[in-house]
Amino acid sequence: MNNRVVLGMYVPTNSRFHSLDPRAKLLVVCWYVVLVFLATSLVENLWLALILGMMMVITKVPFRMYWHGLKPMAWVIAFTVVVQLLFSSGGITYWYWGPFHLTSGGISDAGLVFARFTLVILASTVLTVATPPLQLADAVESIMKPLKVIHVPVGQVSLMLSIAMRFIPTIFDEVETIMNAQRARGAKFDEGSLFKRAKRFVSVLIPLFVTSFQRAEELATAMDARDYYPNGKRTKYRLLRWQKRDWAAVGLMAFVTVGFLVCHWFNIAII
Repeated sequence: MNNRVVLGMYVPTNSRFHSLDPRAKLLVVCWYVVLVFLATSLVENLWLALILGMMMVITKVPFRMYWHGLKPMAWVIAFTVVVQLLFSSGGITYWYWGPFHLTSGGISDAGLVFARFTLVILASTVLTVATPPLQLADAVESIMKPLKVIHVPVGQVSLMLSIAMRFIPTIFDEVETIMNAQRARGAKFDEGSLFKRAKRFVSVLIPLFVTSFQRAEELATAMDARDYYPNGKRTKYRLLRWQKRDWAAVGLMAFVTVGFLVCHWFNIAII
């Protein structure tokens, strides 16, 4: 097993979460993400963080692997939090200098953004570590099947999703390979100012784009060689079956929602 998990990487274990129908897992995670965006207080976010921690434990994937997988997104989270911290207004002003100001409203917004980013990324990672990309695409296609009535290309949407999820870990590995090659040539990505570090990443982005286009061209050629027709009727080797444990998972999410509403009412009562 690899020492890190990235979004789109499947980690096989014998957990109960892995054994759920992919439609149930997709529904549970999407339901959870909706609750994350509805959360506006510390109590609500702590409740959702507790539930997410339990989900991560159930998957039987070590926490350190989730942490190593979250590291590549840390700079995006940090940048967004700093912007919210220095440019959001409202509440008590603690410090200001020119266009920058630190307020109680900015601190609250920054904390909310940090919680949302972290919880959504980890929840999405829980879904992908427990669901192979093909099963996830089948789940999306099954859930979106009623949209075929209005001529939505459901099959093509699920295909694009499976391809995108399949190549996310590949792109991360490609970035690591390119950076190691640049380090072998004397490049140092962790030294100098922020501008100099960003400038050095140009030497990574250019070969990354080149290899990505090459992979896309090879994939298109392989699909043409297999006479892929996007509007054709396709059969499934593995059929999805909804079982009692899937209803139990949905029921548990209903319980989580009730707990979320209790936390919301508790926060209103405190205020």
